[in-house]
Amino acid sequence: MKKGWKRLAVTGLTALSLVTAAGCGSEPAGQGQAADNGLDKELNVFNWSEYLPESVLQKFEQKYGVKVNYSTFSSNEEMLAKVSAGGGIYDLVVASDYFIQPMAKQGLIQEMDLNNIPNRKNLAPEYVNKEHDPGNKYSVPYMGNTVSLAYNPDNIKKEITSYEDLWNPDLKGQIVMVDDQRFILGMVLKTLGYSANDTDPAHLEEAKQKMLKLMPNIKAFDSDSPKTLMINGEVNIAYVWGAEIALAQREKPQIKTVLPKEGLMITFDNFVIPAGAKHKKTAEAFVNFLLEPEISAEIAKEFPYINPNKEAHKLIDKEIMENIAIYPPAEEMRRAESLLDIGDGVTLYDRVWSEVKSSQ
Repeated sequence: MKKGWKRLAVTGLTALSLVTAAGCGSEPAGQGQAADNGLDKELNVFNWSEYLPESVLQKFEQKYGVKVNYSTFSSNEEMLAKVSAGGGIYDLVVASDYFIQPMAKQGLIQEMDLNNIPNRKNLAPEYVNKEHDPGNKYSVPYMGNTVSLAYNPDNIKKEITSYEDLWNPDLKGQIVMVDDQRFILGMVLKTLGYSANDTDPAHLEEAKQKMLKLMPNIKAFDSDSPKTLMINGEVNIAYVWGAEIALAQREKPQIKTVLPKEGLMITFDNFVIPAGAKHKKTAEAFVNFLLEPEISAEIAKEFPYINPNKEAHKLIDKEIMENIAIYPPAEEMRRAESLLDIGDGVTLYDRVWSEVKSSQ
């Protein structure tokens, strides 16, 4: 998911250079407040790009006197590689739900002290105590998303209703997709009648061969800002996060959202604290701050993903809450398939995805 402004780009950085970069930057106003609050003077956060407004970081810094060193990634796989490197580089990381149990089993994340996050009471019951983390020992939900289809009917005259429509040869070079192997291979598997979590090698090979046939139609894989290609007219069809569709529609209202007949896939992103984090209590204070209704609503206005904060919903614009790209109808959500931890099957997905991408 997510995209945009970056305090610190992480691509290609070594762990040593990241630690060095994290110590740079101006001191926040009221730096002495951190000790008064029992917090540390700095906090190192690792999040998807375009997922947290700069204004919110500034408000936390000003309120608590904590310098936030903020860096971003573009995929769960990139996040996992950096966290696995260890060294206590990060104090707080955002991970998709199906990554949490594997990270916990590997000792990559530690339990949270929920007593330091009283604003968790603002979370709607349907988003807590989920299968990926019973009791929320390791995680607190942040925002979720489905990946939908969207197209510009000014340039695409044939109605788009399903994932299968993407294979139309008339769409050569017309599509942007999220750069996410689970969502893309999951989508292809669903067109074949399989689960998006299927790990049968024969089914994955079938999906690979079908995906290779789609490649000529794809102009770009982009998990940072696919809406940009939609807005500037470089593509006319998108298979992207629902929030990216909604943001593109602010610039081009004619863009249509398609809830494909094969059904949606859904994930939720969560805050986790890496093992070895140097500023754990400060990380928990930051999560608690983001769960304040006004702050959560501010995040949702700029980055309109599925917001689990029931108190924030009262403050979020009706236009956002009623946009089906962000909040699909209840019947669609009931049949949406959650991406799951597939265990060792992930190595098969990695191989298939690598072979698909190498064909570009």
